[in-house]
Amino acid sequence: MAGRANPSPVDHPLRLERVEVAVRPWRTATLVVAAVAAVELVLLVVIGGALLARSEPAAPAAKTRAAKAVAAKTSTPKAAARGNVAAQADLPRRKVKVVVLNGNGRTGAAAAAASRVSHRGYRLGVVGNAPSHDYPRSIVMYRTGFAAEGRRLARDLGVQIVSPLDGIRPRQLSGAHAVLILGA
Repeated sequence: MAGRANPSPVDHPLRLERVEVAVRPWRTATLVVAAVAAVELVLLVVIGGALLARSEPAAPAAKTRAAKAVAAKTSTPKAAARGNVAAQADLPRRKVKVVVLNGNGRTGAAAAAASRVSHRGYRLGVVGNAPSHDYPRSIVMYRTGFAAEGRRLARDLGVQIVSPLDGIRPRQLSGAHAVLILGA
């Protein structure tokens, strides 16, 4: 070592040309993978949009309700005055399935309400607790196509707030037509 006049800190320096050649295949592969991912994303968005745009076939009850609404508009005023919410409901109470959820946190509230619902002639679905216990008032929510049944249920139970499903997906209802969430 004494014979060396100027020792180099690197024994084998790399040439810049070789480094650039080694990096290029990775850069190309990354660009190809990103392009494939972008094409897949575009295809998923197009397919998802097509599925969302495709309308569900209307339920037979909804078609019947629409026909009744047209008939009510074209009928005489006396016939329209006789029709009420209960008359508009296509399903009898014994065929309407109701989910009862405790939204007030009181122990046994859902079971007591389920008993009232059952005594009114409705079928019971799931009886349990709502995701939160901070509902200030009771509410009846109904699945699409079953607004008349939801209004009739609310009237039968003395619930003043009635709305379409909000925050609950129809598949979470296990086939039920309406949901009663108990409030304070």
